[in-house]
Amino acid sequence: MFKKFLASVGVGAAKVDTQLEKDYFVPGETVNGKVVIKGGEIEQSIDAIHIFLMTEAIREVDDKKVREKVALKKYKVADQEKISEGETKEIPFSIQLPYDTPASLGRLPVWFETGLDIPMALDPKDRDLIQVSPHPHVKKVIEALESYLGFHVKKVEMEQSRYGYVQEFEFTPSGKYRAYLDELEVIFFLHDNHLDVMLEVDRRARGLGGLFAEALEMDESIAKVTLTNQELNDSSDVIARKLQLKIDQYKK
Repeated sequence: MFKKFLASVGVGAAKVDTQLEKDYFVPGETVNGKVVIKGGEIEQSIDAIHIFLMTEAIREVDDKKVREKVALKKYKVADQEKISEGETKEIPFSIQLPYDTPASLGRLPVWFETGLDIPMALDPKDRDLIQVSPHPHVKKVIEALESYLGFHVKKVEMEQSRYGYVQEFEFTPSGKYRAYLDELEVIFFLHDNHLDVMLEVDRRARGLGGLFAEALEMDESIAKVTLTNQELNDSSDVIARKLQLKIDQYKK
């Protein structure tokens, strides 16, 4: 009985260790691995085993920005299991990363967190950091913006927005756009057969009217560019021309 009590508060209880075949991925990729459960000092029942895809995001609370943990997706990898004293069980799994998985850029952590749902006990957890590269289609658009249109990535953040939790790329203009734009914010929405690129164009204040517009936050314009997979397989300069046509609408 005393062992049951200790296990309920985590002493001598079952332990969980998720082992991945690799730790470097791109959005949409399949993740293979196994959950290893090591029994503690008593037999325990497990109602379910879940793996959570986690990251950190910025959210505004009372006009202040706070950073918090966010669960992007929840995967159920096993139902009821019984783990005996000292027993080791291995549960293989195969899950798919969602297309909106953020890239591990800057200091943004992305990780899997595995939890055992054990009745009347603490939920043992395991955390496994992973590296996520931008999807090749997203890379192609970033290359078009930087190499052909003269924008430069200034900041990449995961934050809560009108679209939910999204990764936002902030670009600063150079060349011909420096006179017209303060910044360009970009959000990517990747799908099976196309990529939606949301552009928030922050125009530079010009004259008294521009100053009023900037003060009222009316100097920002939002536009969407949809690129098909066929277009994304073209050269970066073709993609750049399509982006340029849209951005140029907001220069004046």
